[in-house]
Amino acid sequence: MTQLKKEIVENGIHYTLHGDYYFPDVEYPETPRQGIGRYGRMRKTYLEEHHPGLYTQLLLSGKLYDHLAEINACCSDRMERMIRQMADAEGITEELKARDQLTWVGCMNSIRQRADEMILNELIYA
Repeated sequence: MTQLKKEIVENGIHYTLHGDYYFPDVEYPETPRQGIGRYGRMRKTYLEEHHPGLYTQLLLSGKLYDHLAEINACCSDRMERMIRQMADAEGITEELKARDQLTWVGCMNSIRQRADEMILNELIYA
């Protein structure tokens, strides 16, 4: 019986013997892990389920978590801006909050839900 070499190089790819099989030595670029937040996790799930090719490409190139962190930051910033603009446009002020808290909470929840729906459609599921 012939003895298999521990390591081989074929077509410019370095392989190492593990049991009876040769596996390529793949190294991923070391990137600092940053929190991806709610919108980043939603984008990751969307890519996994609906665009597996793009998800795999980003994962193998080492750009997935950078992409998810960027999406999360963009969504969070846009959410804050949209809530502020929509509240100003609808006349929701601190004066209303002091005078009638329940009305203020209802209006702000409505604004938050509408802004969240727009962000999901425009940035997460696009």
